[in-house]
Amino acid sequence: MEFSNGNADAGLESARQRLKNVRQLLLDLHKALLDSERTQYEIIHGPLASPAAFLQLLIHDERFAWLRPVTTLIVQIDEGLAAKKPPAAQVDIERLITDTRAFFSPSRDQDGFWRRYAAVVQRDPAVAQLQREMEQALTNHHL
Repeated sequence: MEFSNGNADAGLESARQRLKNVRQLLLDLHKALLDSERTQYEIIHGPLASPAAFLQLLIHDERFAWLRPVTTLIVQIDEGLAAKKPPAAQVDIERLITDTRAFFSPSRDQDGFWRRYAAVVQRDPAVAQLQREMEQALTNHHL
């Protein structure tokens, strides 16, 4: 006979949903950052020939290296949400949310991320709006 703890299951599902919401905002923010940085690059260097050319820049050009930790964070969240054996525990899900909050904290400026990020937030209204939404999502415990 199997017993289920309804409160624990509800807490885990609530945490998973919150992480899914944070993930979607992070994806939107990542895309806005990529678009903004591509625009700045093209203003200086001219239009890129293709999306593949931009992908090569993202992978190999050091001026885009500061964006790679955002990609890594998205992958970590995806892995946490996809964990099946054993299923990710509520504490694991909440740790990913805490890690995301810490990642976007100016006090944890690793490799100049915050300096570069803050400059894009100041320059690009779409990124600024998504930053405000991300801050709200990361402080709102009832998403």
